[in-house]
Amino acid sequence: MRVLIVGAGIGGLTTALSLHEAGIEALVVDSAAQLRPLGVGINLLPHAVRELTELGLGGDLADLGIPTAEMVHFDRYGGRIWGEPRGRALGYHWPQYSIHRGELQMALLDAVLARLGKESVRTGTVFEGFEQDGAKVRARLLDRASGTAETVEADVLVGADGLHSSVRAQLHPGEPAPLWNGIRMWRGLTEGEPFLTGRTLAVAGSNTASKMVVYPISMRAERRGKALLNWVAEVKLPADRLTTSADWNRTGRLDDVLPYFADWTFGWLDVPALLSGSAEILEYPMVDRDPLDRWTFGRVTLLGDAAHPMYPIGSNGGSQAVLDARVLAHRLAGAADPADGLLAYEAERREPVNAIVLACRDMPADRVLHTVSERAPQGFERIEDVLSPDELTAITGAYRKTSFDDVEALNTRPSYTTAS
Repeated sequence: MRVLIVGAGIGGLTTALSLHEAGIEALVVDSAAQLRPLGVGINLLPHAVRELTELGLGGDLADLGIPTAEMVHFDRYGGRIWGEPRGRALGYHWPQYSIHRGELQMALLDAVLARLGKESVRTGTVFEGFEQDGAKVRARLLDRASGTAETVEADVLVGADGLHSSVRAQLHPGEPAPLWNGIRMWRGLTEGEPFLTGRTLAVAGSNTASKMVVYPISMRAERRGKALLNWVAEVKLPADRLTTSADWNRTGRLDDVLPYFADWTFGWLDVPALLSGSAEILEYPMVDRDPLDRWTFGRVTLLGDAAHPMYPIGSNGGSQAVLDARVLAHRLAGAADPADGLLAYEAERREPVNAIVLACRDMPADRVLHTVSERAPQGFERIEDVLSPDELTAITGAYRKTSFDDVEALNTRPSYTTAS
């Protein structure tokens, strides 16, 4: 069996490694002329860490990422509202890691090239479409440098090409643009001093107005006594400032984001200094797409953000792509026919991950944070004077619904590893 994977992101590269482990040939193509460690920080749930560890990347994760100790919510004055441990402290056998997305991608790329060979990843290669006849898939590829077009034949085609997936566009023609919820995000990286535990994922404010998410992502910085802090500033814009375009990789400006957080100075973090210390700022809208009722058409399927783009809430984006990849390889390896394997993969993954997409649109935690801002607009001394026990419990329930409701199930589930 030969699988053509469109997209060399986290999902596509994890798919290649998983297929190789199962004895299935894989070729990855990506339109980028060169794969570089771009982007900012992401979180990998224990679910994804287990899978990458079983692929032999546990050492890379430990060397690069921060094992997240806790997630804590604060109001916009830095007052503590709610907190909960993460990873092993919740009972999982694997940690949660906060890590630089680009460094993770490069670790995956290095592993693919070492195990599958240098010809297994082709950059500067644009996917232009496909045809299939029930026995084979024929993909049309264009070499950006030479302008040469060719047709590549495979047994399976996997679209792992992200939010603006060309594979998805052919499978679901006429689908509207990504859906924006009115929140604009600015993101950056700033090296500074560790705050709180040094391994805290902190969320301050409310996304009904302004919200700040900050967490360290670099073990290398920690070993130097510093913290490389990933920050995400979320601002709800008024209706007259909304646009219909998802300008996903727009360069942001400090002058645009700083006014919303100019007086956010906490005892444990100086937010204006954090924003001002970033060498580069990225800006984009918080978008997703409506869940699909079908990913698989014959020998073609979707994976990761191409299948289920979601709001960055609950640390699920990259983690769910890793899970997709592992299940896909597992099901293909155990199927008598590739098309049956793809259907089995979709049957296992589509409904659970579609439920996460919808849950991320309706997080009770955000409603509780907004309630705090309404009831205590100038801050508070004791959160118990602002929220009832049930309201505080709702935050825990929200994260359980999207990310952390299956400690025992994950710890005891059989491995997806399929040795060749």
